[in-house]
Amino acid sequence: MKLSTLCYLEKNGCYLMLHRTKKQEDVNKNKWIGVGGKLEPGEAPEECLFREVLEETGLSLGSCRFRGMLSFIYDEQEPEYIFTYTSDDFTGEMTDCDEGELQWIPKDSIQGLELWEGDRYMLHMLLDDRTEIFSLKLCYDKDDRLIEASSLLPVFKRLK
Repeated sequence: MKLSTLCYLEKNGCYLMLHRTKKQEDVNKNKWIGVGGKLEPGEAPEECLFREVLEETGLSLGSCRFRGMLSFIYDEQEPEYIFTYTSDDFTGEMTDCDEGELQWIPKDSIQGLELWEGDRYMLHMLLDDRTEIFSLKLCYDKDDRLIEASSLLPVFKRLK
């Protein structure tokens, strides 16, 4: 089982997005995602998040808000469980990222980016402040097609 974190930093009506273009072997190749990464042994999710945000962006988180859990099921690979956060509390100067390009994207423009199809559901939940903590299961086939999206939230009971 893989455990990782994902954070959407917020500033001036924008989310900081990472366009994953620099790694050759990358399941996220050419996709736009938030920042974060895999938990190291002995790390709590928040410790991982603070470390990964600093490593990928040069920004130091002051605090974060836990938003929900993504269960990312990709073909026959081991499932990945992703602790998802937002934060508007950070300091520092943004640096280059060795995984791709960082860019502040207006929240109302994000759906036009090349995203994982299931991320569109998750981002809808993040942008809707009425959404409580979510649990979202996203299943993809080997061709990156979303074959299942389901949530325990009644309004998103069966997404696809």
